[in-house]
Amino acid sequence: MTTTKAKKADEKSEIPVEEKLKALYELQQIDSQIDRIRIVRGELPLEVRDLEDEVAGLDTRANNLNDEITKLEESIAEKKNVMKEAALSIKKYEAQQGKVRNNREFDSLSKEIEFQNLEIQLSEKRIKEFKAQIAAKKELIEGSQEALDERKNDLKLKRAELEDIISETKKEEEELLSRSKAAETKIEARLLHAYKRVRQNVRNGLALVPVERDACGGCFNKIPPQRQLDIRTHKKIIVCEHCGRILVDVDFLVGNGKPEVPVEVKVEKKTKAKVKAK
Repeated sequence: MTTTKAKKADEKSEIPVEEKLKALYELQQIDSQIDRIRIVRGELPLEVRDLEDEVAGLDTRANNLNDEITKLEESIAEKKNVMKEAALSIKKYEAQQGKVRNNREFDSLSKEIEFQNLEIQLSEKRIKEFKAQIAAKKELIEGSQEALDERKNDLKLKRAELEDIISETKKEEEELLSRSKAAETKIEARLLHAYKRVRQNVRNGLALVPVERDACGGCFNKIPPQRQLDIRTHKKIIVCEHCGRILVDVDFLVGNGKPEVPVEVKVEKKTKAKVKAK
C-alpha cells in the first residue's frame, strides 16, 4: 500500500511544471467559485448566531426577572402574615391589660403592644418597598419583551434570508466541492499543502496570481526581471518573496482561459448583484 502511494507521488512529481501550474490554476478557479458563493452568503451565518445568542440572553433575563418578582410577592405575603399575627397579638395583649393586677404587668403588656405595632409598621414599609421593586422589574420586563419581540422578528427574517441563499447555492457548492477534491488528486501533496496554506493566509483566497506590470498580482510588490524570466520559462514553481503566492506569467493565464476580469473583482461584482436582487 505504502509502495503504491510512493509510486503515485513519484509520478506526480515527474509531471512537467507547466502541467502542475495548469492543475493548480484549475483548482484555483474552482475554489474561487466556492469563495464567491460563500461571499454571497456573507456575514449572515454570524448575524443569525449573534441574534440567537441575543434572543436567548433576553429570554433568560426575562425569566430571571419573573423569578425575582415571584420571590418579592412571596415576601409580601410573608409580611402580611406577620401583620396579621401582630394584630392578633395586640388584641390579646389589650384584653390582658384589662385583667392586670399591677402597673408593672400593664407596662409590660404596653411594651408588647408597642413592639407589635412597630412590627406592623415595619412590615408595611417593606411591603411598599417590595411593591416598588416589582413595579420597576415589570417595567424592565416590558422593555425586554419589546426588544425580544424585535430581535425574534429580525432573527426570523435573517434565518429565512440565509435559508434562501443556502437553498439556491447548496447544489452548486456541493458540485464545486466535489470538483475541487477531484482537482486536488492531480496535484502532488507538497504543492497542494503549500497552495492551501497560502489560501488560508491571504484575504482574497488567491494562491496563484499573475505577474502584471512587473509586480506580484497579489501583494503588488515588484518582481526582479531575472525572476520574471524564470517564471515565464515554466521550469520550476516560483513563489512571491513577500506574500508567498505562486507566480505565473499573464500569457500562461491567457492561454488557459484567463477570465476577463480578475477573480477577486468578479466575486465583488457578483456579490453586489446578488444583494440588489434580494
